[in-house]
Amino acid sequence: MAEKFRVMFAGLESGIDQTQATEQLAAKLKTSTDKVAGLFEHKPLFAPSDQEKALKQAKLLASVGIKAKLQPVSQQPASIGLDAKQRDERIFDALDYITSSLIRLEEKLDDLEQRLPELENSSELSSTDNWQEEDLLDEEAYCEPVKKRPNTLLYSLIAMVVVLLIALGIVELFPDLFSFLES
Repeated sequence: MAEKFRVMFAGLESGIDQTQATEQLAAKLKTSTDKVAGLFEHKPLFAPSDQEKALKQAKLLASVGIKAKLQPVSQQPASIGLDAKQRDERIFDALDYITSSLIRLEEKLDDLEQRLPELENSSELSSTDNWQEEDLLDEEAYCEPVKKRPNTLLYSLIAMVVVLLIALGIVELFPDLFSFLES
């Protein structure tokens, strides 16, 4: 693994003003003066790079009157692991979001299924005004277990999502498979 270097601020050449150097460097790099001003506060302006590229960056800084030094940057495997850890966290966050969305969909479907029988029952009750009958006060009616109906709509939505995810995976894995559709 090649060693990486970072170009750091070392000082200004004599007769060079910091604001003048900042403006010239910002114009050459086509960036904001605030970003270049961070260099004077010992913040890195460039990403770590190999020695040859870092020397070119130092030469660029010298052309506007800024003295620079190369600082070796150690490549630690922990930083690579951190990137993988961040990627894993993003994947878990996405999976958590998908799971919570599916749970919300299921709750909405259950709510809709519970409202449908209520609407049907309310229309039946309005047609018969026999509210004084003893059938309404029967305790056995309240003790009956709720009948579990199959959630066909929920299962069909979940199946559709799974099929779409599989199709998306196939298209991403094998982009040349469907190239005949483009022509």
